[in-house]
Amino acid sequence: MSHPVERPVRGHRLARMIGRDPHQEHRVATPLELLFDLVFVVAFSQAGSQMAHLLAEGRTAAALAGFGFATFAICWAWINYSWLASAYDNDDLFFRAATLIVMVGALILALGLPEAFRSIDEGQHLDNRVVVAGYIVMRVASLALWLRAAAHDEYRRRTCLTYAAAIGIAQAGWVVVLVINPPLDALWLPYLVLVAIELAGPMTAERQGRPTPWHPHHIAERYGLLVIITLGEVVLGTITAISAVVQTQGWSTEAVLVACAGTVLAFGLWWVYFTLPFAELLERYRDRAFRWGYLHIVIFGALAATGSGLHVAAYVIEREAHVDTTTAVLATVIPVLVYLVVLYLIYTLLLAKVDGYQAVLFAGAIVALVLAVVVSTVGATLGVSLLVTAVCPIVIITGYEVRARRIAASQG
Repeated sequence: MSHPVERPVRGHRLARMIGRDPHQEHRVATPLELLFDLVFVVAFSQAGSQMAHLLAEGRTAAALAGFGFATFAICWAWINYSWLASAYDNDDLFFRAATLIVMVGALILALGLPEAFRSIDEGQHLDNRVVVAGYIVMRVASLALWLRAAAHDEYRRRTCLTYAAAIGIAQAGWVVVLVINPPLDALWLPYLVLVAIELAGPMTAERQGRPTPWHPHHIAERYGLLVIITLGEVVLGTITAISAVVQTQGWSTEAVLVACAGTVLAFGLWWVYFTLPFAELLERYRDRAFRWGYLHIVIFGALAATGSGLHVAAYVIEREAHVDTTTAVLATVIPVLVYLVVLYLIYTLLLAKVDGYQAVLFAGAIVALVLAVVVSTVGATLGVSLLVTAVCPIVIITGYEVRARRIAASQG
């Protein structure tokens, strides 16, 4: 007769936020963090869709302005929460409830993006009421967590309070801007000031107080996971473009080319990112983490914009766009170019020296992107042009694999 096995009870009672061990072995992202990321990718998808619509209409300035505004709001809330969780996540009921509130705020922000893009396109005032409301919800939850950490972690109390102060000041500023509602041509100055306050808060807190105990391998994994999930926008853009080809031309060679191009491009961009040993470098150079973390805002935005570019390609195929094929190719090529350049810049700044071999590989990839635009201008189809675009990460991957084999052979 078998005896029942007693299962451990996994509760989530309130616990003190005293900081986690930054050298904990086998620290990985939690299931809650994975769910958290999915909500933010919904916001990225909303921003990308809005930008694609405006780009297809030929309203490039409004598209870029709206996308830049949305990307910073989405990324900054995610970044602040993720570093906080890496240092203080105790998975108690309070932390889970605060995480849920941040997720709700992200969804509210996403719901407000269409009106924000529309108002930017009209060129009078920025209608960011819902966006700011969502942002405030997200940041108030983070503020509560920092204040709770300050109450529990006496050793780093000053650091936590500095984080809380920066969030509070910035949020007050966003509310003031919302109430005043200045015209778009006068909005850039308060926007830059508030963004500077947001960015300066963590830098001031970490350098003037005792640094928070964030985990280098955990935070590198968190960023990598968001990269993977954001690459889903490239896959979604590919599916949209394929559907447009099939609806207008049926299953054809062009449909196969678009399918191959989008899939290979997403796979290649993923591979290139994970060739770089960010976790090991962050563990060795913790003082260089800010430049690495902040520049990832551009990485996430570039990936979402790549998916948006493929959406523009779909509009062109369906003949619902006011731009030509080359413009659609540029809408994909330029974000990929930004992604590769900033990725190499992040690696160089983290390493604090130039890797000449990597520089040559990235330069070769840029040549492939230029070639994609050239073949489009001389009459190549979207499928062919996008397939050439997909070659660019393969250049880097091939060079990296050749180098790795040579190193392995020399050591063997």
